[in-house]
Amino acid sequence: MTEVRPTAAASASLWERDEEVAAVARAVDALCTDQTSSGTLLVFQGEAGLGKTALLAETRRIAEARGCTVWSARGGETLRSVPFNVVRQLLQPALVSMLPEEARDYLGDWYDIAGPALGIAEPGERQADPQGVYDGLVVAVRRLAARDWPLVLLIDDAHWADQETLRWLAAFTERLDDLPVLVVVARRPGEVGGESARLLEDVAAAAGRPATELSALTPEAVAGLTRAALGPHADAPFCREVWAVTGGNPYDTVELLAKVRDSELPPTESSAAELRDLNRSARGGGLVARLEQLGIDATRFAWAAAILGDAITVDLVGRLATMRREEALRSAELLKSARILTSPDPAAGPVDADALEFVHPLIATAVYNSIPDALRRAMHGIAAQLVTDLGLGPAAASRHLLQVHPDDDEELVDQLREAAREHLAVGAPDAARRCLERALQEPPLPEVRALVLYELGCASLLTAPAKTIGHLREALALPGLGEDVRVDAVVRLSQALLHNDQLEQAVRTVEAEAARLPDGPARLRLQAVQYMWEGIYAGEAPAPGRSERLAALARTCTGRDNSERALLILRGFDAMTRGENAEEVVELCDRALVNGRLADGLGWTDTEWGIELLMMLAGAYAYTDRLDRAETLYTDALRAYESAGWSGGHLALAHAYVGFGHRRRGRLREAEASLRQALRLAERVGRGLPLYWSATCNLVDTLLARGHVGEAWSVAEQYGFAPPYPSTIVLPDPRSLRGRLLLAVGRTKEGVNELEAAEKAAAVRGHHNPVMVPWAGDLARALAAEDPARAARLAADARRHAERFGTDTAIGEALRCAAALETGRRAVDLAAQAVTRLEASPAQYEHAAARVEYGILARSGDELERGLELARSCGADGLAERATRELETVRGLSRVTS
Repeated sequence: MTEVRPTAAASASLWERDEEVAAVARAVDALCTDQTSSGTLLVFQGEAGLGKTALLAETRRIAEARGCTVWSARGGETLRSVPFNVVRQLLQPALVSMLPEEARDYLGDWYDIAGPALGIAEPGERQADPQGVYDGLVVAVRRLAARDWPLVLLIDDAHWADQETLRWLAAFTERLDDLPVLVVVARRPGEVGGESARLLEDVAAAAGRPATELSALTPEAVAGLTRAALGPHADAPFCREVWAVTGGNPYDTVELLAKVRDSELPPTESSAAELRDLNRSARGGGLVARLEQLGIDATRFAWAAAILGDAITVDLVGRLATMRREEALRSAELLKSARILTSPDPAAGPVDADALEFVHPLIATAVYNSIPDALRRAMHGIAAQLVTDLGLGPAAASRHLLQVHPDDDEELVDQLREAAREHLAVGAPDAARRCLERALQEPPLPEVRALVLYELGCASLLTAPAKTIGHLREALALPGLGEDVRVDAVVRLSQALLHNDQLEQAVRTVEAEAARLPDGPARLRLQAVQYMWEGIYAGEAPAPGRSERLAALARTCTGRDNSERALLILRGFDAMTRGENAEEVVELCDRALVNGRLADGLGWTDTEWGIELLMMLAGAYAYTDRLDRAETLYTDALRAYESAGWSGGHLALAHAYVGFGHRRRGRLREAEASLRQALRLAERVGRGLPLYWSATCNLVDTLLARGHVGEAWSVAEQYGFAPPYPSTIVLPDPRSLRGRLLLAVGRTKEGVNELEAAEKAAAVRGHHNPVMVPWAGDLARALAAEDPARAARLAADARRHAERFGTDTAIGEALRCAAALETGRRAVDLAAQAVTRLEASPAQYEHAAARVEYGILARSGDELERGLELARSCGADGLAERATRELETVRGLSRVTS
């Protein structure tokens, strides 16, 4: 048992906390010892009043005594709707103390991304990517930690932190391995549910050890505390009753003992029966009764303070309570003397001279809940106006506006819509959604309701596509949307349906709206979107005549606007997948560009068309051997997303396709690095999405090319690279790659079955590009021994499709396959032709493989040496090993012959 320490009553919350304080001291010592050490996370968990705040205060004292920089923040029950509230408290003072130029230097490119969320920079015109903002906040702390080492971060009442802060905290605490920072988090258990609870569990898991559970004080500790507060003459029965009444809760114990002292109750057994009545006045109804005894002015002042929640000053509270300055000062003093309000601890940072805070969150909650409902809502309305008058903007006022009673107020609807725009600009779509949902309750005027629903659908598109579908459908069913906004709503609805795995409905939605419109730019845009969704659908057969209709429509397009450019890209992509002439594909794609560049409004961060269209453009170039153009597009995408701070799914897909470009080029080491980075980012977005499949499929393909078969199989197992496959197209074809993988690990029958399934799926979709859907070559090789006639037919068909397509890569690969099925001089000749073709292509891994195969067939040491050199350059370890073995054999035969 921990020894009871007869210290002052003021430190009651630290009684029996020796182990916890020792853990803090060890963590601070470790932090101060080595600037290159990894970070530490401590999580303290306990019910209200068990001393979490006191433990954080002791952590501050210990850390500052060791020369540490300490930043702190605290969640608030009524402030959970304020995005980035807690992380702003934590970081803003350090950043505001810098000159703007200094802050920009420290944050670098992240200043414009994370700065608006921290309130130190104006938001840009474009909606911020939430994941990019969280990453920017992580970078901000990392850079500031290097400047302010040793740094300690304290977060109290984390259960009341806003979700945006919790997402940042979960991301940050995951990355403490190489960052010398001590993070101490205090929270109550079971206080919140849903996403907040999940994020808090993620934070706790990052500690690598269970959260430290704070327990109530023992009877012995309460007895020691009682005698320290009331004198050594407090008898044992009285002390025991104090413990029984308070349950050993340190906060309740201190409050009860203060009331005993104020009432001059003797601490003896004869007075013990009165303790329960005294204790009831500390919380809930007893506290409210005590507050009312202080008078109406003090009650109004306390209510106003509870409404404001944070940044409380005598002046601000007095204005909300409509009190004169002297009345406000008198009320503040009364509430301080009653231990309801207090002055903030200056050790936590600079504060205004007349700043106030509640003595304990329990008191703040009780006071807030005691305000009559109608009055509370009205006071929130006044508070919103007060915040607006102070020039803090609609977003700052929105937490109050959310609480106002609905009353057909047009101005309030406008304020909430503007607040939603401000929230979106700093990367807080959930906060924007809450504002717009509340605006609908007001309700808005009938002619405005459709616009509010449209804005709500846009705000929730990435975070809640299922809800977006309902909002946008309702908006489209109402009058009030102009033609441009209506078309945009239809496009966004189709995007939401796509994200919700309802691709067929997405197609039908835009098709129906396009049929309603006359010929013109709006109809053309919808037709392009329809063809785009149909083009990426990997399921059932396309509508009869789709490609022909798309070709006919594209023939009318000159590329004069983005709708026409989109149709040209879609036609080029469709022609590429069907294996039509590659030169014609390139000509179509080139017509979609403006002076060789993407047109304005068709950039990677432009939202009108989305990423899918540009990935189709780059894919068409990649598979037509125009890898220079494809790689330019991929690297432009990567730069654009990194610059804009888009570090979610868009950045993951950009890394995946940069890796795809490296793979097509034969730079296998670089491909693997990019694809692993893509998978790390995709993991944060969620498994099962098309971008996740793209990264996994290309990584498996790259590892097989490198000869790392076991590793490829492990990746496939780890990331679920197996049926069922996604409903959207993935490049390259996952069925073909899965079949290749199964053959490589010796599961030949399963591999053949998978390749035959790939054959059928490609035939249904009309996909005859032998490089994009490379099942034929692998299947022909697998069947060569047991069914040579069928293998020969497959190889012949592959060669016919390759020659129709016309690229060096396609023809060279078809020739490699044909050579593998032949013997003697015929095999050597075909292999030589494959080398010639692939040498002219950008596919250097395939060129290396062709060289090695030709060297083996021709028994040519020179060709094997060239193939070995190419294999090593590509990073194709397995191919290099094979070339080395065959070279030794050829040299051995040469020595024997000579």
